[in-house]
Amino acid sequence: MAKKEYVKFVDVTKCDGCRACMVACKNWNDLPAEQTEFLGSSQSHAKTTADTWNVLQFVEHENSKGGLDYLFRHSSCFHCTDAACEKVCPENAISYTEFGTVVIDHDKCVGCGYCVQNCPFEVISLKEYKDKNGKEYRKAHKCTMCTDRLEEGLQPACVTTCHTGAMEFGDKDAMIQKAEKRVQEIKDRYPNAQVYNPQGVGGTHTVYVLAEKPSVYGLPENPKVPTSAVVWKDYAQPVGKLMLGATTMALVGAFVTNKFFSKKTEQENGGESHE
Repeated sequence: MAKKEYVKFVDVTKCDGCRACMVACKNWNDLPAEQTEFLGSSQSHAKTTADTWNVLQFVEHENSKGGLDYLFRHSSCFHCTDAACEKVCPENAISYTEFGTVVIDHDKCVGCGYCVQNCPFEVISLKEYKDKNGKEYRKAHKCTMCTDRLEEGLQPACVTTCHTGAMEFGDKDAMIQKAEKRVQEIKDRYPNAQVYNPQGVGGTHTVYVLAEKPSVYGLPENPKVPTSAVVWKDYAQPVGKLMLGATTMALVGAFVTNKFFSKKTEQENGGESHE
């Protein structure tokens, strides 16, 4: 029997910016409050963090008619079908569930940060911890799509609390059909409206109806899994383990992963290498 896939459908044109989704996410996942800089009356966080997996983003945008639109977007993990974070993890700490969600096993995570560097949507963060001896260590955190709730037949907490109906959760094909239909309904008001379900990452399990182009919302127009990640996960790693053994390959993997996947850090530092 084919695996049934589920999707969270987000219609940004119905969102009124109430932030109930953020509160529900914090409550269900027992995430602590964070002190943040003032970003305006609507937006509390610039982006998702290790302790805030769900952020309401606010955008002021001049539309094609010269008017001003106030746009909202519920931002959290996209749960890519072909997730770059899963491919670059040298410890196999990131995996797919039966629902299509992408989750992190914190017992396996070593806090290397490669998932953070390679997520095209920048929704993964590292959290600092201290063990009983005061030694610091890190773990990667992000939205789980409330996989623990899904396992009990419940829907994600953010979906259940949305009072405007801006979010729905259900069968993948049904949700995508709803999204496509909704785009046609709002085209007169939003000529650039579109379904955002990027195929460069195999499609996502959080599918949006956007009122404007993805870049208006700070989203990549055509995100893709880095070729280096595909080569490493699908070819080099299996062959290397077969030839060298798991222990030796783990050491080689750490070296190769660092070389392949540190490009984002170099770009952020002006393209300079600090080796």
